[in-house]
Amino acid sequence: MALKELIKSSGLKYQFIASELNITYQGLKNKIENVNEFKTGEVDVLCRLLSITSLREKEKIFFAN
Repeated sequence: MALKELIKSSGLKYQFIASELNITYQGLKNKIENVNEFKTGEVDVLCRLLSITSLREKEKIFFAN
């Protein structure tokens, strides 16, 4: 499942996630739309927020081409 769909199904709002990542709402949108890349720490926080524990799932979401 793509990151955008995971966030939507989680019920979390972009503004809340951006706040948890210490980035702006627009910064989060740019990262989700692959304009900018997520930092390793941001991936860790997102995985915690979205309850992503599987390494395979993390790789599919964040490291797919």
